Amino acid sequence: MGNAAFVGKQPMTQTILSVDDVGKQFGGLVALKSITADFKEGQITAIIGPNGAGKSTFFNVLSGALKPSTGVLKFRGANLAGVPQHEYVHRGIARSYQITNIFPNLTVFENVRVAAQAFRSRFDIWTNRGVHKDIDEKALATLASVGLSGRRNTLAKFLAHGQQRSLEIAVALVADPALLLLDEPTAGMGPEETREMVTLIEKLAADRTILLVEHKMKMILGLSDRVLVLHHGQLLADGTPKEIQANPEVRRVYLGQNDGYA
Repeated sequence: MGNAAFVGKQPMTQTILSVDDVGKQFGGLVALKSITADFKEGQITAIIGPNGAGKSTFFNVLSGALKPSTGVLKFRGANLAGVPQHEYVHRGIARSYQITNIFPNLTVFENVRVAAQAFRSRFDIWTNRGVHKDIDEKALATLASVGLSGRRNTLAKFLAHGQQRSLEIAVALVADPALLLLDEPTAGMGPEETREMVTLIEKLAADRTILLVEHKMKMILGLSDRVLVLHHGQLLADGTPKEIQANPEVRRVYLGQNDGYA
């Protein structure tokens, strides 16, 4: 794992997403407080923290599902204030969900094709499919990129759990996002499915920036270029996996003293 996906490609250092003094309140509850971070192109960044740390809230703010109460988000230098969530994908930001979000009674191909046509035609998703042959080609190419070409005619509900997660990622990929947000991509997976998902994420990272929320620490420390640690809605630490492992405060509040990662 690690940086295998970056062998042979030039590292990119330009900021793709910046978060400046971002906070989020729900009534009197402060869920996020004064988070500032820049995300560089071409990196895999993981967001971790104990339960209740604010990871999901932060992830939802980054993806446009929630608007920050304070602070500014910029994507490629453009302020995202006032941009509705459905426009994020047209800006180059796409996401997957912790709970698989696909059409179970459509085939694998139909799931991706509907997404491709919706992205291309916006509200005209029911146009006769024969009109858009290029969309068929896009859907097929996207399925190939996540290893699902051989299951294109299978109803989504009959896929294994890991394959359903790959299908959901394919749905996000039809928009050719520059920034892909993955919410618990290995949730509910066993060791073999987890390894396959890690391989897919490394492959996808060769062409785009990836942010993910995950709980599997060994996976995170082996896969990520950078790790952000949240605690009580604040940014506790930000660094490479080695720096995070060595951080005494992170070990105290999250990793634990006897976790085997020293």
